[in-house]
Amino acid sequence: MSDDARPLIATAVRNVLEEVPALKPLKLVFGIDMRGRGDVQMFRVELPGIEVTKDIATDARIRVDMQRAFFNSMVEHEAKVADWREAFMYGQAKATGNPQFLKLIATVVEKQEERNRLRKSRS
Repeated sequence: MSDDARPLIATAVRNVLEEVPALKPLKLVFGIDMRGRGDVQMFRVELPGIEVTKDIATDARIRVDMQRAFFNSMVEHEAKVADWREAFMYGQAKATGNPQFLKLIATVVEKQEERNRLRKSRS
């Protein structure tokens, strides 16, 4: 189960970074806790460079918690940033940690979504 999780996490992070390029230079370590079938798998993700390891991530500034099945379906359907944002809004995924980092990421994502909307309206 965890053998295929690392590449899926890397793919999900890479997709988000491609959609929101302003996050690419961000130096951040965050932990991902995936719950499923009675256990919790913990992963450590380090940016930039997208290094994913199976670890507790004691140095993580942000922790993301979600169901493993939900994560798999999001990656399978190639979820966009708007889909991830909706997941966090409705509680399918939860992010905790340093409020300044959480606010920074939310602000950068909002500005990118505004830019995308402006490009669509001009076309």
